[in-house]
Amino acid sequence: MTTSASAGRPAPADDAAAARFDRAEGLSESGRRLLQQAAESIRQRQPDAAEAHLASVGALAPAHPEVLRLRALVAQIRGKHEDAVTLLRRVVEATPYDALPWNNIGTSFAETGDLDAAIAAFRRAAELAPRRAAPWFNLGRALDSAGRIDEAHEALTNALAHDPGHVAARLTLGRVLQFMGRIDEAEAEFRRVLAAHPDSALAWYGLSTVRTARFDADETRTIERVYGRGDLTREERIGAGFALAKALEDQQRYGEAFAVLTAANATKRRTLLWDARAFAYHTTNIATAFARPAATSAPPDLGSEVIFVFGLPRSGSTLVEQILAAHPSVTGANELDELNLVIADESRRRRKPFPIWVPDAGPGDWERLGRDYLARTARWREERPVFTDKGLTNWGYVGALEAMLPGARLVNTRRDPVENCLACFRQSFARELGFTYDLAEMAAFWRDYDRLMRLWQQRYPGRIHDVVHERLVVEPEAEIRALLASCGLAFDAACLRFHEVERNVRTASAAQVRQPIRADTARASRYGTLLDPLRAMLAEAPAPH
Repeated sequence: MTTSASAGRPAPADDAAAARFDRAEGLSESGRRLLQQAAESIRQRQPDAAEAHLASVGALAPAHPEVLRLRALVAQIRGKHEDAVTLLRRVVEATPYDALPWNNIGTSFAETGDLDAAIAAFRRAAELAPRRAAPWFNLGRALDSAGRIDEAHEALTNALAHDPGHVAARLTLGRVLQFMGRIDEAEAEFRRVLAAHPDSALAWYGLSTVRTARFDADETRTIERVYGRGDLTREERIGAGFALAKALEDQQRYGEAFAVLTAANATKRRTLLWDARAFAYHTTNIATAFARPAATSAPPDLGSEVIFVFGLPRSGSTLVEQILAAHPSVTGANELDELNLVIADESRRRRKPFPIWVPDAGPGDWERLGRDYLARTARWREERPVFTDKGLTNWGYVGALEAMLPGARLVNTRRDPVENCLACFRQSFARELGFTYDLAEMAAFWRDYDRLMRLWQQRYPGRIHDVVHERLVVEPEAEIRALLASCGLAFDAACLRFHEVERNVRTASAAQVRQPIRADTARASRYGTLLDPLRAMLAEAPAPH
């Protein structure tokens, strides 16, 4: 695919020139009418009607760029984004000067998971139509998804400069500012939306994620009214539910808060795929595959530049990473996907899923995988010699990590299981975690995690340092000193002032880690007997050690 605007017609200098495009050029009057009818059907999300109109005009001009573009939009409505990409490649080749198809193909690239291609396409659209907000917004959203927060901030700022009333751009900017640690600015963005749209469910949700202060009674009544509306989309109802639950908590109306949380979680759970039995089976397979430590040819110090931080969501892993990132030798890299990608690539090569292929891997294979991981993460060692990897699935790979990177440091964060499960239940995650929206499934996941972590501790004694959240908040300095020592780092007082560190934090704890450690974050006791079923499901799980 070419990205050159010099091919064919020259790129327009501005949006006014772009608006003069005649995308139906070369078609008869009847063909133009059919295109208009197809476009209207697409706007109304009626793909069958659109296809009928396009079939008629396509019989006369099957390769016409606008016919292809509208066919691609129909494919997008149907969720066939790979087909849409195929069609739109032909369109941007034929009309590289037109921002609209670049914006369209960026959408499908994003839907197929090819964020790099999506970013390139949206950036091209923004270059071709720099005064339009839509391509800048789409670029900012894609950059945010890719973890390129500073660039996302710039793109979203551009979108709002051209359309200050672009609600989605302002909401996304609020989220990005939250990740950047600019909490007051994030709150201000959500409040700007609410000033113009007091019933914006997603703005109330965004505000609930950054507010450390309590919602007052008037705000709670407003959120209740928004939640009670019958015209909310599913996404809006979920967001309003989590916002209302926080507001009701702030008013100490815990029974009502729990009922709203249960409903919001159930709605979210219906949108996600999760099989608790399959996951338990997978966890058992991992334990079996590493019944004995895997033999490796990796030198003992391979991986000494990486600290793997793991634990369940909301267990304190973001806080631990923030503490480590305050050290002058450490870069906090957030939740990386590179380890998952290394394992997935090896699974494709062997045509077997992990951990089924583990018995077939030889000492050289593990060293190769370790060096592959280090190559993929080299950018995180450009400024400081050590980096953290807080990937959510790291805890399941401990046996593999011991063979791949025997010099790596391993840190496991633990929290009271009831508090941990409740904290997950109170959170709508940006990265979808199917097990967190049902307390029974959450409890089952916790038991699987706990079972495997205790096995790792037995199999690799002394290799995993546990940070128990309840101890950390009571004796922060002693626990931080122990953490740094376990990671081979000299004590640095900056780690006690972790909340002063300026870095991007792309997790649900982005606002909390900008504050000093608080010892009053436990909530389970406030819900009393409402959590007794959860306590019963977790009864067989030992308390944090």
